[in-house]
Amino acid sequence: MSDPTPKRTLATQVVHAGESRTRPASALATPIFQTATYVFEDTAEVVNFMEGSVNRIDYGRYGNPTVRVVEKKIAELEGAEDTIAFASGMAAIVTTCMTYTRAGAHVIIFSDCYRRTRGFVSKFLARFGVEHTVVPAGDIDAVERAITPKTRLIIAEVPTNPFQWILDLDALSAVARARGITTLIDSTFATPVNLRPMEHGIDLVLHSATKYLSGHNDVLCGAVAGSESAISLIRDVRNDFGGVLDPHAAYLVLRGMKTLALRVAQQNRTAARLAATLAEHPRIKNVWYPGHPSHRDHALARRLMDGFGGVVTFELDGDPAGTSRFVDRCLIPRIAPSLGGVESLIEQPALMSYFDMAPEQRAALGLHETIVRYAVGIEDTEEIIADIQQALDPTPR
Repeated sequence: MSDPTPKRTLATQVVHAGESRTRPASALATPIFQTATYVFEDTAEVVNFMEGSVNRIDYGRYGNPTVRVVEKKIAELEGAEDTIAFASGMAAIVTTCMTYTRAGAHVIIFSDCYRRTRGFVSKFLARFGVEHTVVPAGDIDAVERAITPKTRLIIAEVPTNPFQWILDLDALSAVARARGITTLIDSTFATPVNLRPMEHGIDLVLHSATKYLSGHNDVLCGAVAGSESAISLIRDVRNDFGGVLDPHAAYLVLRGMKTLALRVAQQNRTAARLAATLAEHPRIKNVWYPGHPSHRDHALARRLMDGFGGVVTFELDGDPAGTSRFVDRCLIPRIAPSLGGVESLIEQPALMSYFDMAPEQRAALGLHETIVRYAVGIEDTEEIIADIQQALDPTPR
């Protein structure tokens, strides 16, 4: 018998996925279940619950109805069997790493992963006897050489921050699956609108839902999507660590996700225009945007992605002080870390996200002080372009 439910586009899924048509008190919006504990009707229900014949929640650290809707929505968007939500993106990555490693295990991580993720693997896990190997950005051959009989987890990010390198997910998953190694992709920059890593054989997909999924710079949230069995393992560890998502935060994420497809489509369009404009400007030395033909991984991005994201990284042909003056002259974006919200944000990564690194460490990563990262919001495209142009070519006074 065929499935009577029609296949929905992602634009429809972001609005309706994970949410039942019947909600308490006939509410249209999913309610906030602001409760830390849940009551039982009688002792018989307690016994049935403990024996596993009743599927329900008994305490807030183990689940919440509002949070569960977030998890189901993300799972459907990613094409996953299940999702688990966390209080932050770092809570998600830390708990997942702890689930898949133990003393004597080996982790492979790419050099362009989020610096806090690399720091957790290289410093914290190392304290507990977990070994690791850092491989160059996008280098699948280096992954194969790094694999040992103890390798349990491979961590990557697509696209990466700030240069937005694209990893061949099909090749990575083929290498890992042949050896029984779990793959974890941080897909925060892409969102399910632009890329769904599980369609390319990846086991686990991580999001800092603080960014594009919630989209309003007003809530912290992390999520990991994967198979039901994998998420069950991670959930057991989260229940011990306690990094659960608050129901009010879950409500804000749900509200934001309703417009995810619209927001990302606008950000894709604006970023593409911005990259093209910057690439032609005489004061710009380099532009990194996977949707632009000049990007090293443009062909791979076109094969894997439906859109190329809302972040454009570029380098001014000048000195650090001049770059800072340019940033300060921009009138639309605010100077701040993070990305993915409705407001445009701008930063010099060397002065913001990587300030605590020694200059030689930043240089090794190519993070010069003349590099700027622009995370476009949903403001008018032409006004963003005009603002960038006036900041690059200020009118003499």
